[in-house]
Amino acid sequence: MTSPRLASSIAGICRFEKKKTVARPLFLSGVSAGFPSPADDYIDRELDLNEYLIANPAATFFVRVDGDSMIGAGIHHDDILIVDRSLEPVSGKIVIAILDGELTVKRLMKTGDSCCLESENPLYPATEIKKEMELEIWGVVTSAIHRL
Repeated sequence: MTSPRLASSIAGICRFEKKKTVARPLFLSGVSAGFPSPADDYIDRELDLNEYLIANPAATFFVRVDGDSMIGAGIHHDDILIVDRSLEPVSGKIVIAILDGELTVKRLMKTGDSCCLESENPLYPATEIKKEMELEIWGVVTSAIHRL
């Protein structure tokens, strides 16, 4: 039975595997209300999204979000999160946690000896971690990918 307080869970996990580099032009100027002509004058350099989004390939995984408890952080249902397991889960970071056997995505908040997992949706209360609960921080979310 899924607890309503964990309403953003993980629908799937994929390991990062870089098969080849796919570099695309990165434009030198920003775009405010339109799209500049893709003339060579505007191209700053080539950009490989693998290099831009993934700092530690061996410790990086992708997870798909199932739920809406993190919409205030820009994380929506069906988004793909990039998770780095090598990063330290410090207070204020968005993490993938295993709480009492369930994978969830939440903001980790630590104060003194207390710890809680906070949603970014006012419909879902924070979960204070009590001694009888099993908590493992599985990784730190570094980016979210979602379609517009």
